[in-house]
Amino acid sequence: MLTTEQLYHKFQECTGVSTDTRRITPDCLFVALKGANFDGNQFAEQAIASGARYALIDDPAVAERMPDRCLLVTDGLLALQDLARYHRQTLTIPIIGLTGSNGKTTTKELIAAVLSKNLRTYATTGNLNNHIGVPLTLLAVNEQHEIAVVEMGANHQKEIELLCSIAQPTYGLITNVGKAHLEGFGGIEGVRKGKGELYDFLARNGKTVFINSRDTVLTAMYRERLKTLRSETTFAEAIFYPGDPIELLQESPVVIYRDAAGREVTTHLPGRYNFDNMLAALAIGQYFGVSPEEANRAIADYNPTNNRSQLIQKGSNTVLLDAYNANPSSMVAAIRQFAAMPARRKAVILGDMFELGEESEAEHAALGKLIAESNFDLVILAGKDMKFALGALPKAYYFPDKFSLHNWVMDNPMTDTHILIKGSRGISLESVVQFI
Repeated sequence: MLTTEQLYHKFQECTGVSTDTRRITPDCLFVALKGANFDGNQFAEQAIASGARYALIDDPAVAERMPDRCLLVTDGLLALQDLARYHRQTLTIPIIGLTGSNGKTTTKELIAAVLSKNLRTYATTGNLNNHIGVPLTLLAVNEQHEIAVVEMGANHQKEIELLCSIAQPTYGLITNVGKAHLEGFGGIEGVRKGKGELYDFLARNGKTVFINSRDTVLTAMYRERLKTLRSETTFAEAIFYPGDPIELLQESPVVIYRDAAGREVTTHLPGRYNFDNMLAALAIGQYFGVSPEEANRAIADYNPTNNRSQLIQKGSNTVLLDAYNANPSSMVAAIRQFAAMPARRKAVILGDMFELGEESEAEHAALGKLIAESNFDLVILAGKDMKFALGALPKAYYFPDKFSLHNWVMDNPMTDTHILIKGSRGISLESVVQFI
């Protein structure tokens, strides 16, 4: 069995890390992970044949077949995490840890866009933000980078604590605390505690935190830690933003804001919630020396292509595609913003919100009432739990599965309509766009 130090020396011979044989690059390190329905050890030989330099495995039988190319450890996942933790300790650059119930990925992208104006920046790619993704993110950071932005997601308590132990952020930001993953966290207070694990790490290690001063929950969480840890190490610094007055001029169809110098900035993102994400990026950019002009340019140029807050033109229809994920907090924000958007005709296509546990029926029913109050011209619901929203929506169209939904949309074409599409990742409602 290899020690972490021995494994790290082998990693330094490699060009990168992959956990998927479909994404093997020459001389990379293949990490064999196990899941409920697969065992990556069984693909080690395929990975080597495809060009991997080594395969990190935890099955001795596989190691016997390729003793020179297999790196045998007790547990592949723990070895990956330990390897990333070891690599992190060799890095001297600032690392910004980012979590929150909503807006993590968009905020991460905006921060990276702003920082890249001045610094060689590495940021989490895609949605690699869990107990596997964060180690892979850290292992992709190298001596060429001057700063890194690491997104951290969680669906239960102690997960952010684990990710912080790997990423060891020197700076941190919580976008917000809302009704996400209620089942795993055990309710909204569990979400607050779980997301707050980032503040706990930063406070206990004397690191810097960025806080939206207009968010009463986040400011209260900050003060709680000052009180609790007053006799121990606490935050090195707390940066409350926005410091300079930044005025929201318009939130739909896209955000337009005016900065402290009076410059108006038109973006590609809709909604007040995205304005908060922009404020975070502007504050972090200012802290790290990015000029206001360059920061504004980065935010104005950012145009999402990841199913988050995307505006898509389909014939005479305008689609607001926000289908990467959904929870009660983000769904309420999206519906309210869409309701306020000026348009001749509006339709919503909404899918189930996942991981709500015992709260699912009540949360979907509450969503139905909000939709009814919004007076949309057309309401289309999909998924098994969206049936609970129907009590307040007698005229809504409901489909328990996407196949029926696709057929109905094809058979009932819309024209001159603004359409909001939103649902949890598990229902993948972006598939509807091709039929509009």
